[in-house]
Amino acid sequence: MKNLFLIALVSLFVNTSCVQNNQKHGESSTYYLIRHAEKDRTDPSNHNPNLTDVGLKRAENWAKYFKDIKFDAVYSSDYNRTKQTALPTANANNLEIQIYNPSNLQVETFINNTKGQTVLIVGHSNTTPKFTNELLGEKKYEDMADNFNGGLYIVTITKDGKTAKKLVVN
Repeated sequence: MKNLFLIALVSLFVNTSCVQNNQKHGESSTYYLIRHAEKDRTDPSNHNPNLTDVGLKRAENWAKYFKDIKFDAVYSSDYNRTKQTALPTANANNLEIQIYNPSNLQVETFINNTKGQTVLIVGHSNTTPKFTNELLGEKKYEDMADNFNGGLYIVTITKDGKTAKKLVVN
């Protein structure tokens, strides 16, 4: 009887350790994808403009919106407007912005590298829905309107599948 109790106790300990280990390594990954905030359009020849004052305010508002979310990583394309949008949230999470190339998405590698993490990805009106679709493995979302900066896509990947939702945040 003692041996049976000891086996049950060891099994309970091992099972609890495995559950905790799976939670640490994360069975689920969550991706928050947004478009950069309002950019300066005064010089149409400038292909790398900064954010306007309204855009800087939106970037701060994103950080407030995400205040209860602990990000493990913040990614941005390598443009002033996307990095400036990502910066307040990265700073709030004590993270460096990681640069990704939206024209060279290697989504399976990205998913493997961020497994079990909560990640913010800042892109553009065309790359944000494209990245979302790539994460999902299906074409679900169309490009965003060029004057729309308040879209948020949330993709969750678990061992049971992938889900997505699109929100409008002003």
